[in-house]
Amino acid sequence: MGLTPEIIAMKYLQILLPGVFIWVCVSLSFYILSFVPLINNSFKSEAVIVMIMMVLYANEMALVYYKNGIKIHGLLLGIIMSMTALILDALITVPFIEIPNGRTYSSFFCNPVLCILISINLVTVYYFWRIKIKTKT
Repeated sequence: MGLTPEIIAMKYLQILLPGVFIWVCVSLSFYILSFVPLINNSFKSEAVIVMIMMVLYANEMALVYYKNGIKIHGLLLGIIMSMTALILDALITVPFIEIPNGRTYSSFFCNPVLCILISINLVTVYYFWRIKIKTKT
């Protein structure tokens, strides 16, 4: 029994879905927070809240991913999740949300908040793996 195209496609989908989930959750968080009084005019306040939520999102996605008994290194999973979210940002967020609001690819991808969110995702997934998965092996 070899690796059929269906099995290969399922493995790729399984590793990409956490990144898609992260992208959806972060995007929705910023969108919903833009309607909350008192913080809707403060990008910094919104960003801090989303950074806190990022820990929860990344932890949950690591839990779901590793539930299937997969042993991929946590740092690699975090990188794949972040890269998936960044690709979706480049294909969807920037052209359909940022550019119509007068911003550019450069302003989006050079924003320090993006780097911090990626770092939080990487650290959270890595430590989840190190504490929950690596110690069991």
